[in-house]
Amino acid sequence: MRAIYQRLYVNIDHIATLRQARRGSEPDPAEAAAICEAAGADGITAHLREDRRHIQDTDIESLATAVRTFLNLETACVDEMIGIALRVRPQQVTLVPEKREEITTEGGLDVIGERARVSKAVERLRGGGIRVSLFIDPLREAVAASKELGAEAIELHTGRYANDPVRGIEPLRAASREAADLGLAVHAGHGLAVRNIAPVAAIPEIEELNIGHSIVSRAVMIGLAQAVREIREAIDAARSPAEISRS
Repeated sequence: MRAIYQRLYVNIDHIATLRQARRGSEPDPAEAAAICEAAGADGITAHLREDRRHIQDTDIESLATAVRTFLNLETACVDEMIGIALRVRPQQVTLVPEKREEITTEGGLDVIGERARVSKAVERLRGGGIRVSLFIDPLREAVAASKELGAEAIELHTGRYANDPVRGIEPLRAASREAADLGLAVHAGHGLAVRNIAPVAAIPEIEELNIGHSIVSRAVMIGLAQAVREIREAIDAARSPAEISRS
């Protein structure tokens, strides 16, 4: 099954990371989501972590009403987060593994070892009318287990590929074919950027790519000049032309 159009979902977690550095109100993830949508994003992804290191509960509530395309909520497979998802009701929940000490998600969900817990979460979410995706490593057994657990989609963890494209691409291709054959929608994400996206985007079964850190990082660089021009113009607008010419 070939995906005719490949959706881009932008993960805005690190907009919130920047805000949380000062515990202030800016930059606002909901405002960032609107900019991403206007720029061509097909959906917005946000990860509400248990430790609330970046995205906060109020962000998810704002995004649930502000996002005009599609909201994909990433969350751990725990009762608290499932309850929040059922209350906020994003269009999709992607269940991910989570460790308090990790800097970022380091691998896929253990859909075999934690089968009972994942199964319960999938059942609750689907019972609430929410589409469920499971973030997994590109392994045949993980793909098969995801189908058995009742997920409608999988997101393949592309971290190994990002670190070693030569050896990491074939497992993604094989897992994508396997998932599509089972009737699962195939998504992918983690560590993807302009420099390495092409081989993954070329996998015909992949319908959706979730990308965040590289977009926010790049925005800091190529968006900075415009931010400086904007504040320069605001300063100049507050002064008379005569004052500007004397300075």
